[in-house]
Amino acid sequence: MKNLVAYITTGFPEKSFTIDLALALGENGVDTLELGIPFSDPVADGPLIEKANHEALLLGFKFKDLLEISKAVAPKVDTLWMGYFNSFYQQKLDKLIPLAKELAVKGFIIPDLPYEETLAYKDLFQTNNISNISFVAPTDSAERIKTIVTDAQKFIYMVAYTGITGSGVSEDLQPFLTSIKEYTQTPVYVGFGVNQKTAKEKVKGADGVIVGSAFVDILLKETLSYNQKIVECSALAKILKTEINS
Repeated sequence: MKNLVAYITTGFPEKSFTIDLALALGENGVDTLELGIPFSDPVADGPLIEKANHEALLLGFKFKDLLEISKAVAPKVDTLWMGYFNSFYQQKLDKLIPLAKELAVKGFIIPDLPYEETLAYKDLFQTNNISNISFVAPTDSAERIKTIVTDAQKFIYMVAYTGITGSGVSEDLQPFLTSIKEYTQTPVYVGFGVNQKTAKEKVKGADGVIVGSAFVDILLKETLSYNQKIVECSALAKILKTEINS
C-alpha cells in the first residue's frame, strides 16, 4: 500500500478548523499529515501555499497555535511539522524537539536547511526519536544522494523537479528513483506538482506521494463554508489514495 502525505497550512483560516480538517483527513486516506508553519518568505512553495501562509499570518497565527493544534491532532494522526528553519530556530531546537516528542509529533520537514547543517542537530533528533526528513533533488549527484539517504529516517522527500511546489512540470522520474533506491531501503515519497491528475504517474516506482497545493487550493476558496472545505479536502484525499494504489 502506497502512502499519502497531505500538507495543510496551520491555523488557516483558524485554529479549530485546522484541527477538524486534520482529523477528517486522517479518516479519509491520509497516512501522514504535514502541519505547515506559516512563514513570510516560503521560498520552496508556489503561489497558493505562499498566499495561505501570508493570510494565516495576517489572521494572527502564532507558534503556540501549532503546539495547541498538534496536541489535539498528533496522537490521532501521524503528524510532521513542515517549516522554514527560522521558525524552528527562534523556538530553540534543544527545547522544541523534546516538546515535539511530548506532543507525539513524529518529525520535521525543513526545506531550507541544507543536509550539512542538519548534522549539528542529528543527535538531538535521534535522542528524541524525531525524524528529520531528508530531501533529494534531480540536481544532486549520485555521490551526494548516497550521502543524504544513508541515514534517512521515516521517508525520503524526493523533489520531482527543480522549482517550487504546485507547478505543473513533468519529468521522467524513473532514473532519479533508481539512483535513490540503489543506496537505501527507506521509503521514497514524491513531492512537488502532485495532484489528482498526476499522482498515478508520479508514484510509479515510489512508495508514496506528498500533496500540498491541491489541498490548499480548496482552503483558499472563499465561496466555500468551513464544512464544505473539509468535505472537498476529504474527497480529494480519497481520490488520491485510490489513484496511487490503483
